[in-house]
Amino acid sequence: MSLIEHLAELRRRLIVILATVLLASIIAYLLYNRILDFFLTPYCTIVGSNHCSLYVTGPLDGFALRLKISIFGGIALALPVILWELWRFITPGLRRNEKRYAIPFVTASLVLFAFGAYVAYLTFPHALRFLSGAAGPHLTQIYSPSSYLNLIILLMVAFGVAFEFPVLLVSLELAGVVSPKRLSDFRRWAIVIIFAADAVFIPSSDPFSLFAMALPMVAFYEIAILIGRLIVRSKNKNQAAVSANEAAQAT
Repeated sequence: MSLIEHLAELRRRLIVILATVLLASIIAYLLYNRILDFFLTPYCTIVGSNHCSLYVTGPLDGFALRLKISIFGGIALALPVILWELWRFITPGLRRNEKRYAIPFVTASLVLFAFGAYVAYLTFPHALRFLSGAAGPHLTQIYSPSSYLNLIILLMVAFGVAFEFPVLLVSLELAGVVSPKRLSDFRRWAIVIIFAADAVFIPSSDPFSLFAMALPMVAFYEIAILIGRLIVRSKNKNQAAVSANEAAQAT
């Protein structure tokens, strides 16, 4: 297609995405109470259902919070359509072998991101309990919706991004940037770097979240090494088969 045709195709895809996000945001607006209950569950497990409340200080804060949750919830609900439209836009420019790798990588990325967000959600009550106890007995904690939701959502996103670690390593192995042997030799330093980086970048800065993120990443590192060895073995077999075919044709 020409440049004008590409831009027209991109505009059509963006219109579909924006319309889907708008419709999904309306649905999220109607489901606001259920979405808020979902995020409040970790807090309620600590303080009990009788004291499970967040506090606003302005008359517009509650409505602004509902709009914010509706928009982000709409994006989350529309994510399958967003990814599908992006996929349909870039597919014509991919080769056959690139398409073969793209689908498993996109699927693995989505599954690992969701798994990371779920681990963060399960870990958050322990992190919140630690943070509340660190303030001491003389401080009464009253959480605003913005500060509380920003922390739990940011933590879930951080875990989701961190759990993309094996996808990155396997991509580098496929591209030939790193080898399984090099990753294996670098294992000790990698573990130190993983724990140090997690300690710096975890939004809640608590030990529970640190170990909940770092230990799976260490396991993912080992899994990436195993996958890399399988990739190398498969490439060697393919090269041996090609060499055998060339030798047979030569004779």
